Amino acid sequence: MSNRTRGELVAAVTATARRHHAAYTLFNQAMAEHLGLHPTDLQCVSLLALEPGPRTTGEIAELTGLTSGSATRLVDRLQKAGLAERHADAHDRRKMLVSLTSGRTPEIEAAWTTPGKAFDEALGDFTDDELTVIERYLLRTTDVGAEQTARLRTG
Repeated sequence: MSNRTRGELVAAVTATARRHHAAYTLFNQAMAEHLGLHPTDLQCVSLLALEPGPRTTGEIAELTGLTSGSATRLVDRLQKAGLAERHADAHDRRKMLVSLTSGRTPEIEAAWTTPGKAFDEALGDFTDDELTVIERYLLRTTDVGAEQTARLRTG
C-alpha cells in the first residue's frame, strides 16, 4: 500500500507514462534506423501486423493518422522496401488492398529478438492480476489518446 495521496499517484503515473512514451518513441526510431526504415513506416508495419487482414490505403491513413496522400506515399515506400504489396479487392475491383509480405519477416523478427525478450522480462515479475490492470490502463489510455487526437484535428 502506498503512502502517497491519490493526486500524487495520478501525477506519478502521468509523469511515468510521458517518460514511457518518450522512451518508446526513441526505441521505435532506433529500430527503424536499424532496419533502414522511416519510424512511421515501422509503426505502420507493426499496426498492420495486428490487423486481421489486408487494409485499404484509406484505412492505413486512419490507423497511422496520416492524410490519404501521405498514406499512399507510405505504402509506396513499404512496397519498395519489400514489406507490403497491393492487390485488388475481390469484392470491389476499384479498391486496392495492402498486405504485409513475408519477404523481410526473418530480418524484422531477428531485430525484435533481443528487445522482445527484454520487454517480456520487464513484465515477468508482475502477477496475472497486475498484468490485467496494466492491460486495462493501456487500453483506456489508447482510447483517450485516439479521442484527443481526433479532437485536436477537428478543432
